[in-house]
Amino acid sequence: MLSFFGGKDKAGSGAAANERVSRHSSGWGRLLERMRTEESQRVLDVGPTSSRNINFVTSMGHSIYLANLVEDAAKRDWIVPQEDGSAGVFDVERFLTTHLNFSGRGFDIVLLWDTADYLPEELLKPVLERIYEVMAPDGQMLAMFHSPPGASSLGAPKPNFCRYHLTDTSKVDVQRATEYPVLTTYTNRQIEGLLESYKGFHFFLGNDNVREVLVTR
Repeated sequence: MLSFFGGKDKAGSGAAANERVSRHSSGWGRLLERMRTEESQRVLDVGPTSSRNINFVTSMGHSIYLANLVEDAAKRDWIVPQEDGSAGVFDVERFLTTHLNFSGRGFDIVLLWDTADYLPEELLKPVLERIYEVMAPDGQMLAMFHSPPGASSLGAPKPNFCRYHLTDTSKVDVQRATEYPVLTTYTNRQIEGLLESYKGFHFFLGNDNVREVLVTR
């Protein structure tokens, strides 16, 4: 589902589920500085809808476009049965056309959050390539990746699919969203391969076994 809000266009249930936990984000801190110093930034927020994010971004004079790719990709509609009875194949092209068609709109900032770990592996690379195509030169993307099991601390909690709420500091408020499983975790080398089309990227390691990557188009 795609939604667009405001600005100037430039060519789970229960108390625990609703709890918000503050998390330091070096990547968001960098993007916040950009949004404070540059005008009319076009932001793509890839994740569960946050009314706070809509209000925050538009109040700064920017525009925001929403796409919840994890929810969309989890639907069985995209699996094409095979005549030989083998496992169905994800219809990548139809998914991209349906959910990543931005009608010529380009983006200066992309908030991918931890979407990558929850997408089918065969879909992730094409999604990143499509995002590259719609980003403005020198645009930036914030992505998060959970550490592979062997690299995580002993007893590390199972990752939850979360909604990320922006703040006016270098922190984001994290809130558990719908239950979706982590489908794949990636090593740093694999992440570098996924981002090979981009001009550059910088890793930040958090205390919660989540690696942030700030990517430049």
